[in-house]
Amino acid sequence: MISAHTAAAVRAAEEPLLRDGRGAELMLRASHGLALGVVKILRSRGCGIYGSRVLVLAGSGNNGADALYTGAYLAARGARTTAVLTGARNHPEALAAFRRAGGRCVRLADAPQESAAADGAARADTPEESAVRDCATRESAARGSAAQADAARGSAAQAALWDEAVRADAVLDGLLGTGGRGGLRGAAAEFVARLQALEGSARPAMVACDLPSGVDATTGAVHGPVLRADKTVTFGAHKSGLLAAPGEQFCGAVELIDIGIAGFLGEAAVFRLEPADLGTLLPQPAAAGHKYTRGVVGVVAGSRQYPGAGLLAVSAASACGPGMVRYVGAAAVASAIHGRNPEVVCSEDSPAELRVQAWLVGPGIDGDNEQRERAVAAIASGLPTVVDAGALELVTPSQNNPAGTDLAQQTPAQQTDNAQLILTPHAGELAAMMARAGIRRDRASVEAEPLAAARAAAELFGAVVLLKGATTVVAAPGGRVFTQANGTARLGTAGSGDTLAGILVALLAMAAAEQPLVPHDLARTAALAAALHGELSRTDMDAPLNAGELAGRIPHVWAQLCQIRPQG
Repeated sequence: MISAHTAAAVRAAEEPLLRDGRGAELMLRASHGLALGVVKILRSRGCGIYGSRVLVLAGSGNNGADALYTGAYLAARGARTTAVLTGARNHPEALAAFRRAGGRCVRLADAPQESAAADGAARADTPEESAVRDCATRESAARGSAAQADAARGSAAQAALWDEAVRADAVLDGLLGTGGRGGLRGAAAEFVARLQALEGSARPAMVACDLPSGVDATTGAVHGPVLRADKTVTFGAHKSGLLAAPGEQFCGAVELIDIGIAGFLGEAAVFRLEPADLGTLLPQPAAAGHKYTRGVVGVVAGSRQYPGAGLLAVSAASACGPGMVRYVGAAAVASAIHGRNPEVVCSEDSPAELRVQAWLVGPGIDGDNEQRERAVAAIASGLPTVVDAGALELVTPSQNNPAGTDLAQQTPAQQTDNAQLILTPHAGELAAMMARAGIRRDRASVEAEPLAAARAAAELFGAVVLLKGATTVVAAPGGRVFTQANGTARLGTAGSGDTLAGILVALLAMAAAEQPLVPHDLARTAALAAALHGELSRTDMDAPLNAGELAGRIPHVWAQLCQIRPQG
């Protein structure tokens, strides 16, 4: 499992070593690891170090210093290394090391500003004023000629710099670090935007130093132009912003370099399950288990208008192997389900009359009043319940969980209100839920900072929130946050969310059959479901994929994951 920390937590972990005078040691460890990362990506593209061209974008902070030391390492081994310096000054020791190794430096200057025109009414000059003005005009003309010459030289230098950039084998982004705020500006922003626009064979390998410049290290929010990295080499700890959209989409492959601060890090802010974790978390039947001890799933989904949602959810739930799946809904939907899944028990009963360990409500119930009433009853049951799609509007903000209550530590007897719910909106649905609660947040703002949006919604509703997206966020109120990004774009198809909901309710029912669940358990199970759902899109990658095929892939992918064992 990957653990990620906020920028403030990483800086706090570095502080004891900095107080001991070991700052240079940290920087050299980081730059050595970064240099090896650059070497790996060069070799993966058929380049050796000697004779390769590397462009180092170096800001004025410690991130720029790491990049310069890395450039020095590469230059000393025969790389043609050019540093593009930004800011008023750069780290003196790192810059000196870079120059000693044979690196070439170019300072990226902002374009000259246009002077504002003077206001005021025109009037005739006196003879004395005319003489002074003529002298000033001659001096101004001389200065103008010099300025034009400087501008021409500057323009030639910038053209040469750009020529070096497009001929580079690799570009190292060390402009902004974890303390960067607001993104790149001025000439640096313009230069990065031009680099980002390069495509195909003209595009060098892009390597980010600690994180891509312009990505918020804590939230994953993106500010200004960002250079999309092929690889990010991060130091000391994963930053939570590297595991959150939209910033994660600019990171490429992430490599962690140990610089000796692990023992000073506190509790992580964000967690991510890896494939090796899934095999240990996916439930296996006990030798003496039977259909009532392996988890009974209840599903309120589908309607006469949207029967497919019920079929997809039930098929996915059944494929996960719980003891039993009960479908509650219209006979027409039940008939379609029986045609594909004869093992499912179907009825038109009220949820209050049925014995299950977990409920799923919402997929495809829009416009069906009977299904809506059943959803209300299931939500009120106090059992673990996945609330999706058309049932999300039935959930109101928590009234019984005061602000600051650590719901993750409550026992089931202490929990009230929405503590057993898992809400599964996409960005638009989450924005609508917040709006109904009186909080203005549109879809774009949710997508800009999904990590923050999911956390806010979890606190507001007192429930676990699974915010669907390219990077899915799972947030528990007062508890852990998970993000999962192992799915592919092939999951962006109608019915995929119904399949995810079916997987989740099956895993919940099997877990609840073993022991009562607290919000932390619900969040981990939701992350497990999102990860399994993502893995379904990673087989037969060249073939088209529709949601109707996903349930059929579950047993095979499940078995493959159970064969992976954690290392170490």
